[in-house]
Amino acid sequence: MAKTAVERDGISVHLACKTFGISETCYRYEAKLSSENQQIADWLLRLTTTHKRWGFGLCFLYLRNVKGYRWNHKRVYRIYRELELNLRIKPRRRIKRDYPGELDVPKAPNQVWSMDFMSDQLASGKAFRTFNVMDDYNREGLGIEVGLSLPSVRVVRALEQVIEWRGKPSALRCDNGPEYLSQTLVDWANDQKITLLYIQPGKPTQNAYIERFNRTARHEWLDLHQFESISHAQLLATEWLWQYNNERPNTAIGGIPPRRLLMSA
Repeated sequence: MAKTAVERDGISVHLACKTFGISETCYRYEAKLSSENQQIADWLLRLTTTHKRWGFGLCFLYLRNVKGYRWNHKRVYRIYRELELNLRIKPRRRIKRDYPGELDVPKAPNQVWSMDFMSDQLASGKAFRTFNVMDDYNREGLGIEVGLSLPSVRVVRALEQVIEWRGKPSALRCDNGPEYLSQTLVDWANDQKITLLYIQPGKPTQNAYIERFNRTARHEWLDLHQFESISHAQLLATEWLWQYNNERPNTAIGGIPPRRLLMSA
């Protein structure tokens, strides 16, 4: 508009810029095509063709740290997007689950068990996980399995160990973790005629009983000890679980330990 006013009406550049609220530098700016942009585009196309799983981060680091180019990451990313290379990698599909309904309290033991994972680390800094199982009826902790890795095979084995002394549940409530979605667990549950109740993704309140149990375990067990090994963590987990079930009053069931409610059932 400023250039049109100058060319058509013959006003000064200063007046035109003042009228339209732009600087004279902006008025006189002329975009210059850079041959480097074509070079960047060529490199990006070559890299993403050769390394189909590389995203922008790896491509930029390769150009900067391996090839020694000093191009600004914003410039490279702009060209990366203009080439639509950011659309190559499909985003992970989010699992859709129907609302499972209100979280009811079972009327008897072994109707619904809840299960979930927790994470912590040893004194050496190595991370480990725990697999927690509880009975929703009396909030009893049925087992805590500790391990560096807890794949679906370990999950099935831990559940079978609990079933040996406790009996088989009608249903298992869990989130959408890969261990619970694995075909190993699904096939085992079908063979045992146990229903898997999956909560909606991102809705931990739909598994509130085990989440509350996890908070207590974190506060009264994990945060109070330094674990020297997996066996040490498993020993302390077993000791704490016995105290939780037999001696610790649980406010959710009337201020009595879970085992006492079970005996009165």
